[in-house]
Amino acid sequence: MAVPKGKQSKSRTNKRFANYKAAMPTLVECPHCHEMKVPHRVCKNCGFYNGKEVVAQKEAAKN
Repeated sequence: MAVPKGKQSKSRTNKRFANYKAAMPTLVECPHCHEMKVPHRVCKNCGFYNGKEVVAQKEAAKN
């Protein structure tokens, strides 16, 4: 049976899993406010999801 002769360092071990590129998240247009949002999530701009208001938005602060 093959047995390693010496301990493999942490950096050498971790090099095996370092071959990836971070991907840009997929974005879709919100049907209510037409801002870009992540699919299957509540819109951060208007608070709507699936045609219903899920998160009530605060009124804009008056200056």
